[in-house]
Amino acid sequence: MPQTSYPDKVDISNCDKEPIHIIGKSQAHGVIVACDKNSLEITQIGENAGEFFGIAYEELLGKPISYLVPESFSSTLKGLDTFRQMPEVSQVEINNIQFIAIPHISGESLIIDFEPAKETRNAFKYQRELSNILNNLSASKTPEDLCADAARITRKIFGYDRVMVYKFDEEWNGEVIAEEKDDKFESWLGLHYPASDIPKQSRELFLKHKVRIIGDVNYNPVPIVPEISPINGEPLDLSRSELRGVSPIHIEYLQNMKVGASLTAALISNGKLWGLLACHHYSAKIIDYYHRQTCEFLTQIFSNELSLKETNRYINKLEEWGKIRDDLVNQIEVDGKIKKGLTDKKVLFTELMDCEGGALFLNGKLRVIGKTPSKEQVKSLCLDFLAQREETVYFTKSLSKFYPPAIEYIDTASGILSIKLGRSNKDFLLWFRPEVIQKVNWGGNPDKKASYDEEKQRIAPRKSFEKWTQELTGVSNAWMDYQISAADAIRESLSSIILEKQKLKIDKLNRQLMEAHDELELFSQGLSHDLKAPLRGINGYAHILKEDHFHSLEKSGQKAVDTILSSTEEMGELIDNILSFAGVSGESINKNIFSVNHLLEDILETINMDSNYPRTSIELDKDLPRMMADKRMITQVWSNLITNALKYSEKEEKPVIKIGSTVIDNRTTYYVSDNGIGFDPKYSEEIFELFSRFSGDNFKGTGMGLAIVKKIIEKHNGKIWAESEKGMGSTFYFYV
Repeated sequence: MPQTSYPDKVDISNCDKEPIHIIGKSQAHGVIVACDKNSLEITQIGENAGEFFGIAYEELLGKPISYLVPESFSSTLKGLDTFRQMPEVSQVEINNIQFIAIPHISGESLIIDFEPAKETRNAFKYQRELSNILNNLSASKTPEDLCADAARITRKIFGYDRVMVYKFDEEWNGEVIAEEKDDKFESWLGLHYPASDIPKQSRELFLKHKVRIIGDVNYNPVPIVPEISPINGEPLDLSRSELRGVSPIHIEYLQNMKVGASLTAALISNGKLWGLLACHHYSAKIIDYYHRQTCEFLTQIFSNELSLKETNRYINKLEEWGKIRDDLVNQIEVDGKIKKGLTDKKVLFTELMDCEGGALFLNGKLRVIGKTPSKEQVKSLCLDFLAQREETVYFTKSLSKFYPPAIEYIDTASGILSIKLGRSNKDFLLWFRPEVIQKVNWGGNPDKKASYDEEKQRIAPRKSFEKWTQELTGVSNAWMDYQISAADAIRESLSSIILEKQKLKIDKLNRQLMEAHDELELFSQGLSHDLKAPLRGINGYAHILKEDHFHSLEKSGQKAVDTILSSTEEMGELIDNILSFAGVSGESINKNIFSVNHLLEDILETINMDSNYPRTSIELDKDLPRMMADKRMITQVWSNLITNALKYSEKEEKPVIKIGSTVIDNRTTYYVSDNGIGFDPKYSEEIFELFSRFSGDNFKGTGMGLAIVKKIIEKHNGKIWAESEKGMGSTFYFYV
C-alpha cells in the first residue's frame, strides 16, 4: 500500500523507514513547482514562490505554467509522458530575474525546480575544467590513486572545506579512504561509519539522483502546498528533485558534526553503489546547477575509471588463476576422479585463494586440506547452512554472525568462500580464512547510534564523532571481487566436469539397460517356449482323458481332470500376459489418427455381446473424438477396460456399461464406466500394480491386465486413473 503522507514524527528509532522521497518540503535556495503533466496547470508549489518570483503562491496555484514562464519554455513542456522525455534545462526570466529551470516527470506530475541563475557560464573555462577532470582521473594508475585524485580535484574545483571518498563494505558500513581538507581541521581519513548513518532508502535514492546538495544545513524547510497532489491524491514524489527537502534526522546529524553545507555524489562501479564522494563545508555554501553537472561528470569519469582499473586488476590475476585452474582440471582428467585431482596431487585447489585451508564435500564424503574446522563441523556447515542458501557462490568475512555455531572455530574459519558444485544442493568446495584481530577506528562509538534529547523529548542522532577504536574479533580479511570471480570460474569448470561424468555414467547405465532389455526379451521368448511346451503336453493329455475316459472316472477323478484343464488355461493366460507386459517396454510406438468409434465397434463384435453378455446394456457415445496413438496398443487398452467392466458387472440385475469422453484440465479424456462391484477407493493406486486383485475369488483373472494398460498409457505419455466406491461401480479415465 503506498504511503499516504510523510509521518508526523520521525526520529532515529524509525529513520530507516522514513519516506524521504515524499517529504513534502523543499530547501530554501529555490522553488519547486509541480504541474499536471497533461494540462500543465500548476497543482502544487513551494510557499516561498513570492520571495523568488514576486508572485504569491496562492495566485499561481491553478494557473497554467505559461502564466509564470515565457511561452518559449512552456511550449517545450507539452506532451511529455515519462521521465525519459525530459526537456533540456533552460535559463528563463521571471519578473526580470534569471532562473535555471530544471524539469522532470514524476508520476502524473511535471516537476520544475527553479534556482536563481548565477553569473553567466564561461564556456571555454567550463570545457577546460571538464578536460582537466578527464585527463587527471584517466592518469591515475590504481584505484587508490584514483580516489585520492578525485578528492583533490573536487576540492580544487568547488572549494569545500573537506572532501572525502567514502567506500561501502559488504554490510554497507563506510570507510573514508581518501581525503582533502583545510589544514585547520582534524583528519577523518581511515575512520569507519556504521551502515545506519546512510540508511537503505537514502542509498537507493543516490542511484536515481546521483548528486545531492544541501546548501544550508540550518535552513528553514519550505512547505509545498497542497501537501497531497490533487491529481492522484498522493504525496508528491520528489526522488529526483534538485531542491527536495532534507530529512530532519540527517539535518540534526550534520549539525552535530558542525557541518554547514554538503554535497554528496554517488560513486558507482559495475552498476552498483560502490561509495560516495562526500563534501563538507562549515558554513552555508550553494553550488549552482551547472557546477553540480560538473560534479556529476567527475563522478561518471571516476566510476568508469574505477570499473576499468578493477577490471584490469582482475585481468592481471587471470593468467595466474588460469594456470592453476588448468592444472587442476588436467589432474582431474588424468585420474578421472574429482576428489583426487583437487586434493591429492601436486597442485591443490587451495592455491587458488589466499587462505589457510579448504574442504571438498562431494557425494556425502568430505576431504579437508590445511587448517580447517573439524570434519563434523564442516559437514554441519555444509548441510545445515550452505545447503539452505540459494547462492551458488557464498562468501563472508564473519561467518559466526550468520551461522552462530561457527563461533567455535573462528580461529580457523572466521571467513569462508564456498561454491556449489554441479546441480546438487549438497556438494561444495570451500576455502577458509582464520580470524584476524583488527583495530577499527570509528567516527564515534558505532554502538551508540542515538541518545535521548531531554530538550526535544525524543531520540536524537549521536553527538560524538570523536575517534573510537574497536577491536574486532571473529572477522577475517575480506574476500575481494576478483577472488569471488575466480571461485565462480572454477565452479563452472568443475560443474562441467561433474555433468560430463554424470552423462557418461547415464550413458553406461543406458547401455546396461539396453543389454538387460535384450536379455529379458531372449529370456521371455525362452520362458514362453520352456513353459508352454510342457503346458501343452499337460493340456493335451487332460483332453484325451476327458474325451476317452471321462465317463469311466469317479466324480473325484472327473473333478480333477476339469481342474487340470482350467488350471492349464489360466496358466497359459498368465504366461501370455507376462509376455505382453514385458513386450510393451521394448515396442516402439507407431502413432496414427483413427476412429475410436470404429475400434470400439470391432471390440464389441469380437466379444459377441449377444451370446456372452445378453443382459448387459452398452451406452456408447456416437461421436467420440478421434485418437492419435498406436492403434494396436490402444486396442489392448480398450479391450481390457471393457472386458473388466463386463466381467465385474454381469451379476448385477441390470448391468450397464457407459463408454464416452469428456474434457478434464483442457484434455480430451476417455472413460469406461460400469455399475458393478466397485472397489474400496483406498486401492485406487494399487489396482494398477502387477498381480493386484481386489475382486475376491468369485472372479477369474491374473491381476496383470490393468498393469499392462497403465504401461501402454504411460508409454504414450498419458495418464490413467480410477474412481469407485465399493458396490457402486467403477469408472476408469485415461488420456494419451
